[in-house]
Amino acid sequence: MPRLTVNGQAIEVPAGTNLIEAARVAGVEVPHYCYHPGLSIAGQCRLCMVDIEKAPRPTIACNTVAADGMVVSTETDRVRETRKSIMEFHLINHPLDCPVCDQAGECWLQIYYMKHGLYDPRMTDEKVHKPKAVPLGPHVILDAERCILCSRCVRFCDEITGTGELGIFERGDLSEIGLFPGKELDNKYSGNVVDICPVGALTDRDFRFQVRVWYLETATSVCPGCARGCNLEVHVNRRRPHHAEGRRVARLKPRFNADVNRWWICDAGRYGFGFVDANDRLLVPTRREGETTSEATWDEAIAAVAGALRRLSPDEVGVIASPRMSNEDLAALRRLLDICGVQRIAAGVPVRAPGDQDDILIRADKNPNSLGAELVGLNGDARAVLGAARSRRLKCLWIFEHDLLASAWPAAEVLEALNAVEMVIFTGTNANRTSERAHWVLPAAAWVERDGTYTNFEGRVQRFRQAVEPLGQALAAWDMLGRILAALGEAPAATRAEHWFRRLAATVPAFAGLSYQSLGDTGRMVARGVSASS
Repeated sequence: MPRLTVNGQAIEVPAGTNLIEAARVAGVEVPHYCYHPGLSIAGQCRLCMVDIEKAPRPTIACNTVAADGMVVSTETDRVRETRKSIMEFHLINHPLDCPVCDQAGECWLQIYYMKHGLYDPRMTDEKVHKPKAVPLGPHVILDAERCILCSRCVRFCDEITGTGELGIFERGDLSEIGLFPGKELDNKYSGNVVDICPVGALTDRDFRFQVRVWYLETATSVCPGCARGCNLEVHVNRRRPHHAEGRRVARLKPRFNADVNRWWICDAGRYGFGFVDANDRLLVPTRREGETTSEATWDEAIAAVAGALRRLSPDEVGVIASPRMSNEDLAALRRLLDICGVQRIAAGVPVRAPGDQDDILIRADKNPNSLGAELVGLNGDARAVLGAARSRRLKCLWIFEHDLLASAWPAAEVLEALNAVEMVIFTGTNANRTSERAHWVLPAAAWVERDGTYTNFEGRVQRFRQAVEPLGQALAAWDMLGRILAALGEAPAATRAEHWFRRLAATVPAFAGLSYQSLGDTGRMVARGVSASS
C-alpha cells in the first residue's frame, strides 16, 4: 500500500487509488466536475489540479495514481490560480440564470466559484447560445447552455446501463450533449443522470420548478419498491406547503451504500412515492354497515377488532399479511396472532414481475420485506385463506395492504371470499376496491411517515426513518396492533417501533444481536441458516 503525504499529512491508501480519493482519506477535498467514483476517468474538466513535488506543472488528480513517497499539495498559489482560470473557462459561455435554475442551491458551479473563482469577468463577446429546455425522455430535460461537457451522463449510459443514448456532438465551443438519432433517454435508471450532473444542465421533469432546494428537509430511508432495498434520502417540503402542488414529499434521491445500491436507484423507485400524498389516502377509521359507511374513532375501531378476535374461535379468523409491512409491523402481528391462536395466516399476494429484473439493481420481487415476513413466520398460502373464506369456514378476514381485486387471482373468487365472511377488516394506506368492501377500514401510515426496518432479499436489515407526520389519523401498523393487544389484556402498547424490533431480536433467532444502533445507516445482515421462530 503506497504511503504518501497530502498537505503535510502522511497517509496510506490501497494500491491504484487516485489522488482525489487519497486526498479524501486525508480529509482534503479536491474540487472536480467530470470525475465520479462509479464511472471511468475522463480527465475533461481539469479542475482537480494539484501540485506534486518535483513535477514541473500542476497535475490532474483524477487520473494520477498515488505512489509511494509522493508529496501532494492542493493549496499552493499555483494551484489556486490554475483553478481560478479553469473556472473562468467553464463560465465563459455559461448563462447567468441562477435565479431560475432548479440546480441553484446545490450547483457545483456556484459552490466552486465561491470557493475557487471570485474573479472579475473579462468576457465581452456574445455568449454562444444552445438549445434550452429540451426533453430527453420522460424524466430528464436538457439545458445545453448550462452544460460544461463533463460527460458524466454519457459515461453513465455507456458504462452503467449500457444503453448508450447520449453523446457529445459538434466541436469546440459548439459542442453539446444530445441524443443519438432515433434514441430517447428512457432507460430504467435515467434519473441518475440528473443526480450526477454537477450543474443545471440536466434537471428532473417531475421536480422542475416545484420547490427550491433550500426549503427541503432530508431523512434517510429505504426504497419500498422491490426486494433490493436501495438506500434513499427523502426530501420533504414543510416550509412551503403551497409549493409542489401541496405534496409533502418533493423527491427521492439515492443514498450511497456500497453493499446495496452504490450511488444509483431505478426510476420506478425514484418516482414511486406518489401514493403518499395521493387523494385516495385513507385518513380516518371507517365502518360499513350495509350500504352505509361512516367515520369512527380509533377507540371504536380497536374495540370492534379486539371484540371479534375475542368472540370468534381461532379457526374462524384468517389473516392475509403483506411483505410490504415492516419487520416491526410483522412482529406485532405475529404476537397478536399467537395470543389469539390464529393459524390461517398468509404473507400476502406475491407481487412479482419476472421480466422486470436486471443485473444492476431491479428485482422481480416488488415487495421490500418478503424475507422479513418469511423469517417472522408469516409465509402461509393466501390462496388457502381465501379458499377457507369462500367455503364459509371463516367469519373474519383481515387483509393488510393488498388490493386483492387487482391481483392476479380471479376477481370472481376474491369477491366470493369477501362476500362470504361476516367481517372484513382492511388495513392499508390508500383506498382501493378491496377497502371499499371492508366492514372496518384502519388507515395505516406510509413508510415515510414512520420508523421501521425492512429485510432485503440478501438478508440485510435496514432502517427507514420518519420524514413526515402521518396524514389524518393514520397509524403505523405496529401501533394499531399494539393497541389491539392492549385491548386484549396484553401489556401496554409499545410507543416506539424500536420496542418491537427489540422483541423481534429477542424472539426470532435470525435477528438475534441486532439493534437500531447496530444497524446504523447501512444495515446489517441477519444470521444465515436460521429458521423462523416466535
